[in-house]
Amino acid sequence: MSHPDVPETIRPLADEPAHGRIPGNGGIWVGIFCIWVEFLMLFVVYFVAKAHNPEAFNSGPAKLVTLAGTSITLLLLTSGYCMVKAIEAIRRDNQKATLRWIIAAIILGLGYPIIKYFEIRWNVAHGVDGEAGIFYTVYYYLTLNHLVHVSWALLGLSWVGIRTSMGFYSSTNYRTLEAAALFWHTTDVIWLVIFPFFYILR
Repeated sequence: MSHPDVPETIRPLADEPAHGRIPGNGGIWVGIFCIWVEFLMLFVVYFVAKAHNPEAFNSGPAKLVTLAGTSITLLLLTSGYCMVKAIEAIRRDNQKATLRWIIAAIILGLGYPIIKYFEIRWNVAHGVDGEAGIFYTVYYYLTLNHLVHVSWALLGLSWVGIRTSMGFYSSTNYRTLEAAALFWHTTDVIWLVIFPFFYILR
């Protein structure tokens, strides 16, 4: 008997248990756990450095381009929404819509490294580099580390986008696509922590 809240066009995965499942696959959750451990350690470094250099961390954000951080935030959140819609589309066996949403997510996600490139150029031109003080050293280390993970996630989205265009996914087989979306959402959430630390809190 079908569940009253689930449309008939949405079918469970082929190996989905009767009482729910873990989204994606086990491998992606191991990866997500490792990323969170890594960034939790970096956040500890942030707070230790801030505790020893409160004035530098209070005045540091004033020299950063808040508009750049805000733009990155909006791009990542919107891109994450596109991946939610991609999963929703593949659950209805709409491969064309799925591919469109994935492409939109990738295009929006690419806005992050582009903005970061121009932001760093502006920073360096105004003397805000890794030698400008402890705040900026921590800022560059965390944000560039995050950018590396975003780059990996974009490669993952590109891979599932190619596979989607080749018809690899369906309403009963989309775990890899879902795993890529989960990794992308993880980078979004981490940025939501990083953003106020460097661009807002004073």
